Amino acid sequence: MAWARRSAVLLSWRGAQPGNLRSVSTISSGSAISHEQWTYPPVSADTANDSVARLAAKPLHLLTLADLVRHGRPPLSTEALFSSANFTLSLLPIRLAHRLQALRNLPFIVVSNPHIAKIYRTYVHSLSTLLPYQERRITTLEDEVQFTEVMADLVQTHSNTIPILARGFLECRKYINPRDVTRFLDEHLRARIGTRLIAEQHIALHLSSLPHRSKNLNMYRDTSSSYIGVIDTVLRPAEIIRNCESFVSEICELKYGVRPTVIINGRQDTVLAHVPTHLEYILTELLKNAFRATVESGNERTPVEVTIAVSTDMAENSFLETSNTNEPRRSAREEQQQIVPSVTIRIRDRGGGISPVHLPNIWSYSFTTYGEDEAEDARNGSMDALNTISGANGGGSSLAGLGYGLPLGRAYAEYFGGGVAVQSLYGWGTDVYLTLKGLSKI
Repeated sequence: MAWARRSAVLLSWRGAQPGNLRSVSTISSGSAISHEQWTYPPVSADTANDSVARLAAKPLHLLTLADLVRHGRPPLSTEALFSSANFTLSLLPIRLAHRLQALRNLPFIVVSNPHIAKIYRTYVHSLSTLLPYQERRITTLEDEVQFTEVMADLVQTHSNTIPILARGFLECRKYINPRDVTRFLDEHLRARIGTRLIAEQHIALHLSSLPHRSKNLNMYRDTSSSYIGVIDTVLRPAEIIRNCESFVSEICELKYGVRPTVIINGRQDTVLAHVPTHLEYILTELLKNAFRATVESGNERTPVEVTIAVSTDMAENSFLETSNTNEPRRSAREEQQQIVPSVTIRIRDRGGGISPVHLPNIWSYSFTTYGEDEAEDARNGSMDALNTISGANGGGSSLAGLGYGLPLGRAYAEYFGGGVAVQSLYGWGTDVYLTLKGLSKI
């Protein structure tokens, strides 16, 4: 069948487990949407203007983790898969239109910057690929496969937008107030987090759904998987911390020739339901800062201390439950684990703290403690080995030296009700408190 042939093109989505969604391969030339080079702009100006104005006038839906798991536990039935596709379709065009409208509201000289203009055209392209689906509901497997291909195209097309946007605003910083930049980027990056999550969640549910699962048996042999799309329902922060420590230690040793150690204490057995890629990004950024400060202050023999804490009242009687008795049974891992709705992770270093001069600026975009030469190299694309490798985890482009690491990490934490707080004792060290809100019931 035609939909079966089109479905096969999604099997090359790298990292079959839903928590490892990173990139999308080229979609076959026989499908409705392809990854061939597209011409800017891909739709007529009249169509774009009318659609953007109409969709941007609609209110935004506040995305929650509960929204992402509302369609049930994989493998999804055909009806649940259609429900996921239509829910995704109801959200994304409005989100893209709001971002296009926000870009249009920037000063003309800023939007004229080649980097920011490229982001604008990228959003126009993505909206144009969704508009044909706006006038109808997805009710056939062929339509669902084609729509999922559009989602794959959207994820790939927007994979590199943050570094491009960062360079654009760096080049335009003479023409726009820093407070306006921070306000725009806060809104834009949070919107991007939600847009990407919505698209990736449907792709993951598509791959593990009953209609398509027979083609993906090599990817989904484990029927007791704890993943629901991109959400790991028994995510263990201690394991993520160790993985991030290993990664940051390698790039630190490459840069400085030494690597600090990490001591984990507190509730190391804690589990929660959350998006592992978000936690990976946040912890990588926080550990990079802690390692760099520790080494440059000459205290590399002093370990970085990471403490995992759970509020007592939150930890009691908080087990993961299914809200629908007809859904598949919980995985064996979930049956054995107590799922907490919130966790706080403290990262403590002896790196000398943050200068009072710099402390008020740490949440400002484009603020960086990198030297001017290093920051200029980053802006010009001339990156040293440390910056290049550290950027590989985020889609092949580094943000090092661009000042986006800490505020973007906070945006990830705050998106689902968490947060990042910094307490610095200048001359001694820094404590960073990361709070994550997960799901206690599904």
